[in-house]
Amino acid sequence: MSDPRNATGAVNLDEKLATFSECWSPRVVARMNDVEFKLVKMHGDFVWHSHADTDEVFLVVKGEMEIGFRDRNVLLREGEMFVIPRGVEHITRAREECHALIVEPRDVVNTGDAGGELTARNDVWV
Repeated sequence: MSDPRNATGAVNLDEKLATFSECWSPRVVARMNDVEFKLVKMHGDFVWHSHADTDEVFLVVKGEMEIGFRDRNVLLREGEMFVIPRGVEHITRAREECHALIVEPRDVVNTGDAGGELTARNDVWV
């Protein structure tokens, strides 16, 4: 789909989520300056990773997810958000399919310093 940044209507998150089914593959729905708003579907465990240069925000749209740290876990339910500080190693998990909005700078690699097969393409818009 083409870049909808010039759209004049509201962004409907449910409609955008209905356009893809892949887990762990964030899709951009808006950009503000150099910050992107990305929707992601998750199920199971992601990978342990960190982002050395940026914080990362997760806002749960549907379901619930867990953010694991080496010393604790944070459970997020629908309507809750959490800011992961830059450089902090973490893993995201969802026992059932969960939908979340991620807020982070443009061009952040979803697997951070870990890389691997779950690394998603950047700048994929829905």
